Amino acid sequence: MIAAGRPMLAALLACLFAVVLAACAGGAARVSNDSADIKTASDQTTVEKRASIRLQLAVGYFQDGKLEVALDEVKQAIAINPDFADAYGVRALIYAQMGELKLADESYQRALRLSPNNPELSNNYGSFLCQNGRAAEAMRYYDAAIKNPAYQSPFKAMQNAGSCSLRMKQNEAAERYLLDALRLEPDHPATNAYLARVYYERRDYQRAGFFINRVKATAKLDDLGADVLWLAVRIDRRLGDKESEASMATLLRRHHPGSAEFAALQRGAFDE
Repeated sequence: MIAAGRPMLAALLACLFAVVLAACAGGAARVSNDSADIKTASDQTTVEKRASIRLQLAVGYFQDGKLEVALDEVKQAIAINPDFADAYGVRALIYAQMGELKLADESYQRALRLSPNNPELSNNYGSFLCQNGRAAEAMRYYDAAIKNPAYQSPFKAMQNAGSCSLRMKQNEAAERYLLDALRLEPDHPATNAYLARVYYERRDYQRAGFFINRVKATAKLDDLGADVLWLAVRIDRRLGDKESEASMATLLRRHHPGSAEFAALQRGAFDE
């Protein structure tokens, strides 16, 4: 479930930018050989800088939907610097978008062998596993990212772990991860939507209503995905809020007329 209904490409691009920003800084978690200082951009060698430029180009081409050109740029980055973990991470994202799942998996594993304590790579690999039927495997990578004190975005891994737990029908784990995420970003629509799902499935409709109302207050309603709107319709129906139920149903019909959720609304399948 994605609260704003954005396509997978947007999520991949967000991951790409996070990886590349870390790469351009020379890998903030890596320490130079000749001092105890954290390695920053000024410590990069000429080779590392050349490889980082290629990686930035790859992201630009990926953003434009030019996957083969993006892949070629990543290959050149790796040719320049064969130990460039972030390049393998970006290559994995590109392969996944191409549908080359085996190659994507191999690239993620290579990236993590080169940089086993990289929380961004751990989070991204966890998401790859969860999205491709390997949810149980994904959790240890999310946990590794969350527990890494160098991770600047633990919220992302907490939210992803919560979503993945929901896929596995592990609602207690989902609740724990999502409440932790909410403490970091209280107004994030997706986190509130996931929590509304947790409590709806638990039949705690009052709590479900609290969190779905937070979604309505913090998100642009016209951008909500069919799954979130359908959830809102069902929660409002349980709580007897006919006005809001009708409003959410109208948005579902207007923006997602071909969705399975709208078909369920038409059938009156509120309890499926």
